[in-house]
Amino acid sequence: MHKTQGEARAYFSTLAPLIAGSTHCKIIIAPPFTALTAAVEAAHGTAISISGQNMCGETEGAFTGEVSAAMLIDAGCSAVIIGHSERRQFLGETDERVNKQIKAALAAGLMPILCVGETLAEREDGKTEEILNRQFCGGMAAVAGTDFSRIILAYEPVWAIGTGRTATPEIAAEAHRFLRQRAAEVFTAERAGALVGGASLNAEVFASIVNF
Repeated sequence: MHKTQGEARAYFSTLAPLIAGSTHCKIIIAPPFTALTAAVEAAHGTAISISGQNMCGETEGAFTGEVSAAMLIDAGCSAVIIGHSERRQFLGETDERVNKQIKAALAAGLMPILCVGETLAEREDGKTEEILNRQFCGGMAAVAGTDFSRIILAYEPVWAIGTGRTATPEIAAEAHRFLRQRAAEVFTAERAGALVGGASLNAEVFASIVNF
């Protein structure tokens, strides 16, 4: 929940020239719903794509406060984050609901960015792979193999967010290996990327990550 429309425009004005030469990766920014139109306009002519932070699994109806896939596309989005740890922890997002959102996003032509990851308690109980497997299988239930290539899978070490504990490259690689193994078993396909949180709020800092 950061950036007004004006702040979003200023952000893209600073970010765009800093990453103009970055062609080695796909860059997707997910501003709040109220700043989507401003972000799309500011990112026009750059290689930056815009994503929603969440969406409803229903196409329309009496779901006050929700946003549909069609609304995100209408605003200029090409992707949407689904199952973010904060949605799971604080807003009761379930694997079943995540699965419905993924299917709705795919049907509408949006690229789902599915977030999976374990909490500190789950990690300390040795349940990392159990949780990752449950979230992966639950989120991907009945998703066709041809559709998996349109999905980005993002590992969030929830236990390391705002706790002072660090997810080392080795720890992240271990989770990535497990997820790639499950993806290969279920879909025979894989993708890799980075979901950047608070560090993306500053254009210069985010640009240094993109250009690393």
